[in-house]
Amino acid sequence: MSERAPLLGVRDLAVSFTTEEGPVRAVDGVDLELRAGEVLAVVGESGSGKSVTAMTLMGLTRGPNAAISGAATFEGTELLAAGDAELRAIRGNRMAMIFQDPMSSLDPVYRVADQIVEQIRAHRDLGKEEARERAIELLDAVGIPDAAKRADSYPHEFSGGMRQRAMIAMALSLEPSLLIADEPTTALDVTVQAQIIELLRDLNRERDLSILLITHDIGVVAEIADRVAVMYAGRIVEYGTLDEIFYEPQHPYTWGLLGSLTRIDRPRPRRLPQIPGMPPSLLAPPQGCHFRPRCAHAFDRCLEVPGLAPRLADAPGHLDRCWLEPERKRELREADSSSALEQPR
Repeated sequence: MSERAPLLGVRDLAVSFTTEEGPVRAVDGVDLELRAGEVLAVVGESGSGKSVTAMTLMGLTRGPNAAISGAATFEGTELLAAGDAELRAIRGNRMAMIFQDPMSSLDPVYRVADQIVEQIRAHRDLGKEEARERAIELLDAVGIPDAAKRADSYPHEFSGGMRQRAMIAMALSLEPSLLIADEPTTALDVTVQAQIIELLRDLNRERDLSILLITHDIGVVAEIADRVAVMYAGRIVEYGTLDEIFYEPQHPYTWGLLGSLTRIDRPRPRRLPQIPGMPPSLLAPPQGCHFRPRCAHAFDRCLEVPGLAPRLADAPGHLDRCWLEPERKRELREADSSSALEQPR
């Protein structure tokens, strides 16, 4: 893919929330860059800060108990410093979001088309009938059968996959340049998941739509992403192209995620490897590398916080947050992979 100008740039983003038990640092110094026409996947376990990062970019985490710092620039606009009116002009119009659960995102007492019409008319000087025609066109474009008739249905009359398609239609209604898809395939069966991913991939190719994909499913990432940011306990721990992440992973957490996938091009393992332990509490995260307590290869220096930096001379854009040397990582990856394989009979 050719080098294109950054559409979205995030620098040192930090988000913490005040709770009765103390401050929770949900996002801890995140750096991201999304280029025009690119798909960037942010992947990690639940609670890693993926959705908080996305919602902060949309201005949805602002509140008296939230502390936000850093910088986030979208099409020349500084999002974190933007006022509420300026953000309302951006949301839905230039930057749209598909939320995790379409059933709770759609208003159950309004017809599907009416909800799309409301968004269109909030940003465009269109009459109700013209906006409705646009809504039906969008529902048809995302694969809703008999769109003109189903436009008058309520959300509960749609299946899970159709509701997700309706949310995508709403997100596309104003032709934004950036679509944030937060776990768009959660709770869908595998066939519908594949259809939604194919739809997003087509939108990226045909409309040159930039997509920020939030997911915990590394298999979904392999289907659609150009670049990948691996997130753990509020921090980006690895960042690179899809091929770099899948074929030369540099962080032990990334190895663990990739190890959870079955590979048809390798011998069958005795069992799928698992990452021991649980993600840390962000009320009191571990000292140094947040992954240290769960890492089988931790050593003394891991008590210091590693920076997100390039380790490979031939891949300056492939960044990771781990103190191990690249050659040592390769040895450990191969040893971990060998130990998981089924013993010959």
